[in-house]
Amino acid sequence: MGQDDPSKCTSAKLVRFNLAKPIRSRRLIPRRAILLNPSSNLVLTPSDRENVDDGGVVAVDCSWKNVGETFNRRFPGLNRRLPSLLAANPVSYAKIGVLSSAEALAASLIITSHSQEGERILKIYKWGQTFLTLNMEPLKEYSRAKSLEDVLKVEEAYFGSTRIS
Repeated sequence: MGQDDPSKCTSAKLVRFNLAKPIRSRRLIPRRAILLNPSSNLVLTPSDRENVDDGGVVAVDCSWKNVGETFNRRFPGLNRRLPSLLAANPVSYAKIGVLSSAEALAASLIITSHSQEGERILKIYKWGQTFLTLNMEPLKEYSRAKSLEDVLKVEEAYFGSTRIS
């Protein structure tokens, strides 16, 4: 969306490293893709793996200052919010749920049993290992959850009832 400082844009770096493809129009988002939407009432769970395999994962690169306005629009795909995690990026370090696009993509891949791909994304950032360290236990438990209820119990245990909207 071009709302952030280009030098700090994690998705631009993912594109430069051929770890992501830019989608320039909402209508090009695959219908079966998981679209990471922090305003969604539906939470990403390990059972979303099939949709990730079929359609991929899409992160909308926008500023957290404009997230409400951005997600007021309807986006194609299967809208999901991530369960709570701690940011490790320098702009939002240790803030619950205020993840960069790279952190969000990596977390979604790890939760849906694509750990190697998620870790590959994080390796290109100085703070990538810190993200894994800060969130090691919740990510492990989210990825092992058998149901939405299990994911929500893990989220409550680690982060209380905190929710970004």
